[in-house]
Amino acid sequence: MRDLDQEMADRYRNNFLKEIEEQAEMGEWVKLCMQCGLCSGSCPTHFHDGWDHPPHEIFMLIRAGKRDEVLQAKGMWMCTSCYNCYVRCPRKVPVTHVMHGIAEYAYRIGRSPKGQSTQHLSTTFWNNCIQTGRVNELHLTQTLYFKDGFLAGLKKFIEMSRIGLGLARAGRMNPLEAIGAGHKCKDTQGIAAMLAKAKELEARRKEGKG
Repeated sequence: MRDLDQEMADRYRNNFLKEIEEQAEMGEWVKLCMQCGLCSGSCPTHFHDGWDHPPHEIFMLIRAGKRDEVLQAKGMWMCTSCYNCYVRCPRKVPVTHVMHGIAEYAYRIGRSPKGQSTQHLSTTFWNNCIQTGRVNELHLTQTLYFKDGFLAGLKKFIEMSRIGLGLARAGRMNPLEAIGAGHKCKDTQGIAAMLAKAKELEARRKEGKG
């Protein structure tokens, strides 16, 4: 099976903007950015060390054809979906959605930064939730706490033990979740069918753009 990243690089050779427009959700808005920088200046996490490139720089790099630099950027994963960027954008570019779309595309073709904490949380939450339609808090916290090793996870577990007991008392964390019981939606087959249909529609959308 051919590497998906290489396949996309060959298909859109020397036209990274078109690749983003066709493959990333709402990527067609990138070309409307006029580089005023209001999105970046309005972002509450812009000055965090994880921001290697703020939104307007990401858009500029896409138009400049800097494929590797964009797909491996950490900045897209720093978005907290506060929508300040969208509200203040003079052209009403849906910056939040575009950033998430580019991040998802980078992840899909295996080019997103490894070990990035927001990416790890997002994928863990999603994989956790689609099984039963609800988050299994015990499995989620175990995955997050122990991602850096057993000792680091044990230390985090002890630090958060009071919160964990509070969740258990409130019925938000069930020890039976460790064996797959606990919180779940009644119609898990319906959820699986819904997700399969959504995946099918998204595949059609991408084929139509391509």
